[in-house]
This record gives sequence, C-alpha cells and structure tokens, in this order.
Amino acid sequence: MFKLKMCILAAAVFVLSGKIYAQGESAVPFLLIGPNSLNAGMGETGTGMVNDASAMFWNPAGLGFQKGNQVSITHSPWLPGLGLSDLFYDFLAGKYYVKKLKGTIGVSITYLNIGKIIRTDEFGNEIGDYQAFDGALAVGYGTKVTKDLGVGVVTRFIYSKLAVGKVGNEQGSGTAYDLSFDISGLWRPSKTKLKFINNKLGIGMNISNIGPKVTYVDNDQADPLPTNLRLGFAYDIYQSEFNNLTLTADFAKLLVKRREEGKSDPVYKGIFTSFSGGFDNVMKSIQSSVGAEYWYGKPKLIGLRGGFFYEDPDKGKRKFITLGASIRYSMYGFDFSYINTIEENHPLANTLRFTLSVNFGQTEQTVKVPEEKKPEEPQK
Repeated sequence: MFKLKMCILAAAVFVLSGKIYAQGESAVPFLLIGPNSLNAGMGETGTGMVNDASAMFWNPAGLGFQKGNQVSITHSPWLPGLGLSDLFYDFLAGKYYVKKLKGTIGVSITYLNIGKIIRTDEFGNEIGDYQAFDGALAVGYGTKVTKDLGVGVVTRFIYSKLAVGKVGNEQGSGTAYDLSFDISGLWRPSKTKLKFINNKLGIGMNISNIGPKVTYVDNDQADPLPTNLRLGFAYDIYQSEFNNLTLTADFAKLLVKRREEGKSDPVYKGIFTSFSGGFDNVMKSIQSSVGAEYWYGKPKLIGLRGGFFYEDPDKGKRKFITLGASIRYSMYGFDFSYINTIEENHPLANTLRFTLSVNFGQTEQTVKVPEEKKPEEPQK
C-alpha cells in the first residue's frame, strides 16, 4: 500500500517539475526547474551567461564574474493547467562578493509545495492529512582562475516529504534526506585573435546534483538524483551605449541510467552509462533551447525576452514558447516570464513566474562605446 502511494506521489512530482518522464528517471526532479523569470523567459537558457544570483542554478561559475550583493525571490503558481491553487514554486537566492576570497558566495533556497495529501490505512479509510513538499538549501562559490575563465562549486542539502508514517511492513517513512554538489566552468574570452568574440561570447558547462541515491522506503527502492549536464552559449550580437541584444542556446542531458529491471546505476557510473544505447537514443535524451534578450537604457532600464524549448516526444514531449520582460529602477528589479505550451490542455500552459530583486552596492554594467575622435586641426 505504501509503495503504491509513493509511486503515485512520485509521478505527481515528475509532472510538477515539468520533467514528464513516463518511466520515472530520477527522484526529486524539482531540482531541475528553471528558477528565475529572467532566464525562464529566454527558453530556459543561461548556462553561458553571467547571470545574477540565480547563477547558483544555471552556472555557479558565473558568480566569479560578478561583484556586489543581491537578493532575489521568485514565485510561480505551478501547473495552472491543473487548476490546483495549492501548487506553487518559490526560489530565494542571494550573492555576496568577498574581496579576500577573490570571488562571490551564493546561497539559495528552493521550495516546491505539492499540496495537502490525505492519509489512508491499508483498507482505504482516511486517517488524516499532511503537507507534502520538496525543499533544498544550497551554498556555492564562484571565482576566476584566469582573466577569462571562471569556476564554481555548489553543495546542496535536500529534503523531500512525500509521505508520513510507516505503512504495513515497509521500512521507510516517505521522507528523504540527501546531499549533492555541482561543478561548473564559464569562459568569456576578452583578448583573442578572433576579435568578433572578444567580450561578446560566453561558453559554460555545469554538472549539477551529483550525489548518492534518494531513499524513501529502503535501499532496494532508492532512486538516483537528477544529475544533469548543461552546456550553454551566449553571444552579444549587438552592443551600444543604450541597446544590447544577446542570443543564447542551452543543451541539457540527464546523466541517469535506468535498467530494465527497475534498478539504476550509481552516480559515478550513470554519468557515463547514460550515454549508452546508441547515437539516436543519446540525441533524443538531449533537451535543447534557444533564447534572445534585448536591453534598453544606460544603465539597463527595460528588457524584453523570447525563447523556445524542445524535448523529444519519447523523453518527455515538452515543447513551448517563452516570453519575458524586465524593468529596473535604481537598486530594484522586476522580471516576468510566461509559457505558451502550443499544445492545448497542457499542465504547464500559461505558467507565470515573477521575480523581485534588490541590489546592494552594485552598479549595472554598461557597454563602453568608444568615443569618436575629433579631427585634428591642420598645423599652421
């Protein structure tokens, strides 16, 4: 009875996270939700960008390119297509530059409220209810190892409450704890022979959620963490004093290998075996997304975004268009994003994210435009 309830709850969480895997590839997939409105509006891209405090998710190495301090909070009524008002997602992030460490420390809290679950006994009789949720606390650090190369690390404590109490002869209580870490890198060339990429190109990679399996019931039924590989690109195709246009692209793959008998490989093995099954199978498992961002103002004042996300029909079948907008005033920022799933009656249809950020001791970076040289006066 307990195992059946756990499967139902786990399936619900997979849908809630937007990772609709029919076979249930991993536990706690809420860790894969794109947290902030800014990057969500760009097709959920951001691994190749120097993000704000949300770099804790997209690419912690981006913290190494940032200075100043910031706090931001994102709220999203999750899966509005289901019409359930108690499903929501929150993400709180902060960053603090430490001169002595020559880098930036980041902290984030992720919370997915699954809602109230009614408890029943082995005969189907109601015996109470409880609040189910997933949460994670992460601490990270990013720094530059060279002028153009940054690296970042994150360690994360995970808490997942899908059920309470023991049922029958099962060992677990339906609540799980775990630890994971991320490693990442970001390259932003500033001085190369290819002048068209200098101070314009960003290439990033992030391997997140590396850690032991999650156990709700017993070790034999443990599920792997959603270890995920992200490769991202960003390119500023136009820069001027008041206008900036950036194109982005991200490619993500779950580094989890699920066997036919229901077992999964441990993380140190799954990182490699997840690429087995032939070239076609590997390509199908890669999620791709592209985006564009336009900023107007000096410093940045108004931002507009758009993007597209695609996932193979055999691996989740998500396909949607994203839109976003931002406004900045003094130390405050407000971001908004919207999902159009194209497909009617999709749980993610009309998903909204709202982000409020506050910057302390940080000024917006603006593009320096060379001043026009005045013609020299003829010598007398």
